[in-house]
Order: sequence, then structure tokens, then C-alpha cells
Amino acid sequence: MKTELIERIARREGTSPARLRQAVKEGRVVLVRSRRRRKIEPLAVGEGTRVKVNANIGTSPDCSDVEQELAKLQAAVKAGADTVMDLSIGGEVDEIRRAIISESPVPVGTVPVYQVALDARGRRRSWLHAKPREVLAGVEKHLADGVDFVTVHCGVTRANVQTLRECGRVCGIVSRGGAMMAEWMRFNRRENPLYEFYDELLAMAKHYGAVLSIGDGLRPGALADATDEPQVAELLTIGELVERARAAGVQTMVEGPGHVPLSGVEANVRLEKEICAGAPFYLLGPLVTDVAAGYDHIAGAIGGALAAWFGADFLCYVTPSEHLGLPGIEDVHQGVIASRIAGHAADIARGNAAAVRRDLRMSQARAALDWPKMWKQAIDPDRARAVFEANRSRTDGVCTMCGEFCAIKKTKETFDE
Repeated sequence: MKTELIERIARREGTSPARLRQAVKEGRVVLVRSRRRRKIEPLAVGEGTRVKVNANIGTSPDCSDVEQELAKLQAAVKAGADTVMDLSIGGEVDEIRRAIISESPVPVGTVPVYQVALDARGRRRSWLHAKPREVLAGVEKHLADGVDFVTVHCGVTRANVQTLRECGRVCGIVSRGGAMMAEWMRFNRRENPLYEFYDELLAMAKHYGAVLSIGDGLRPGALADATDEPQVAELLTIGELVERARAAGVQTMVEGPGHVPLSGVEANVRLEKEICAGAPFYLLGPLVTDVAAGYDHIAGAIGGALAAWFGADFLCYVTPSEHLGLPGIEDVHQGVIASRIAGHAADIARGNAAAVRRDLRMSQARAALDWPKMWKQAIDPDRARAVFEANRSRTDGVCTMCGEFCAIKKTKETFDE
């Protein structure tokens, strides 16, 4: 990595070039950018960097439109997403993925196993009849297109799935990719090809300069299942895979659980960091209650802020549509903003100087009743301005919450004379 680039990234992250270079060397930070995507800046994810936010977009069998997904991409980027993942499983998925990669100014991730299943259907075959080489070819197809990071469910092994059958889980497997691999293994009576041929997977990732995001295919989908035997067994396998990837010179990050009670968030973060030797931790949420349907972006932000405070590095957003349907454009916007608030709150607690300064600037603008400066510091400036302007106070310079009784206005009048 060129010295100039490392210095630029370090400056943006508020760390020193030497510290960043060492963290990358040790695998505690990954720089996300494919060799096929030189037009974007590498994104630093991991220890000592700002908490990052990912937005999932993509089609379903029931809703498939390229322009709609590009609109979601634009909404995610405008709201401040650091990356997007195309999880399309309906329509012209190759066209959609390539359009997103072409248009995205931020790194793009995918889950290639979905591609393998859709390609099998196109040949009028069941996904279950896909050969191991076809599974690997699906990964390479995405990497060749320029995807910057791929989720691969290598830890869903036959042994780990067996623990699932024995533990009496409430929600079973809730990962789409994890369920697909478990189904494939049972039908074919052989090991997960992403695990069996992991060395070949590493060679592909190294060739294209992509990051492997090792998926948590056995993650808990209910609080009752959090930190159970299947989840931990998979994490132990992932720890071994991270070590093998580092030995091969391949960057990896580790995906984490979705549903975890507040009391278990710290333990989950520390467990991953210990087992995976400090590898960047990428969490879906986590959601800290199962009953927030329609408001799961709030449940996810609560869990995400706590997880990031304890050391998680990368938050996958949750939208209001989680568990209910495919997110729309406004869902994408709300999901990104909620996760960004969570990440920013954690950055402040972690002592990130830029985050602390931003909040101070907001406070100073409030003290001065300088509304334009407040918009500039707000995480969602358009929303803040719209709320203020929707119902203007009869008293100049204040909002309708207090009007002429504004405490800041009174304080200024009392003490600034």
C-alpha cells in the first residue's frame, strides 16, 4: 500500500499512518476495495477507526427493478452509508449487481451463493444439484465484476449444523445463505464446499484484492437462541479460518449475531475479538428485543451503539421493514441514519476526536441559536431543517418548543447584557 494512500486514510480516520499500517498488517484493520475498483477510496474497517455502517439493498422474487435499486443506492449514500451490499435474489441479478458496482461511490459487497442458486434455476436445475466447482465459480463471478467484499458462509460445516439439531433452537437457521448451505450439505451428504475448498477461495480473494466477510450462517434469530452452542461452534471454526486467511495474505472480517439481549452484547463482542484474534467485527444490529417489528431500526441502533462501544467495528443497518418486507427508499434512509447515530455515539465514547468535535460544534451552534450551523452538524440535515421550518415560531430566532420562553434566548438576554 502506497505511503501517500495510507497517510490519507490515517488522516481521515484520526490515527497515525504507522499505527494504521501495523493494524492492517496484523489483520485488525481491513482496507476494503477491490483491485477492479481503483476509482474509489479504500475503506478502513477495524480497530482504532471510525465505526462504519453498511446498507443492504437488492431485489426479491416479488420486487425486482434495477432503477429502484439504484435509487436505494443513492438514498443510502446520501444518508451516509459507508458501504452497500447487493443481496438481490430476483430479476436480472447480474444486471442489477453490475449497475450498482458501476454507480456506487462506496465499496460494494454481495453474497455469491445466491447467484449460484439463481444460475442453477436458469438451467432448470435445483440449487441442491450445484457442484462444488459451480459454488466457487459463483464467488469468482462476483469478484471478477469488481465486488469489494463477499460474504461467504464457510463456518456452516456439517459438524456445526449437527449441534443445531441437538440444541432445540427456537428459530433454527435465520441466515438465508446459512440455510442454503445446510440444505445443500444434507442433500449431497458432503462438506460445505466453501469450507472444503477454502484455500481456493483464499486464492481468488487474494487475486482480486477483495475482503472475505466470513458470514455467521448459524447466528441467532431470537433472544432465546443468543450465544448458544451452534453460534459459538461456528465462531470457533471462523477463528481457524481467519488464521488461515492471514497466513495466505487475505484480508478478512467476521460477521456477528443478529439477536442478542443487552446483557449479552459485551460478551459477544469480546468473544469474537478473542477467538478471531482482533479481526474486524461486522454486526447485524444487533437487535436487543424480538418485539420491535416496524421499529427494528431502533432496536438495532440500541444494540449497535452498545456493541460498537465494546469494540465492534462495522454495523449492518436494520430498517423498519426488517422481518416484515423488502425495504423501500425511505426505509433505507431511516435504517442508515439510525445506525449512523449508533456508530457516532460509540465513536464519542471511544474518544474519537472528530466525533467529539462535531458534537461540540453542534452545542456551540445551539448556544448561539445559529440554526444553519446546527443543520450542518446534524446527522440528517434535511430532516432537522424540515422539522424546524414546518412550523416557525412567532418569536424570532427560536423554535416552537418554547417560543418566547426559550431558555437559551433568556440566558443570552440575562448574561450577555
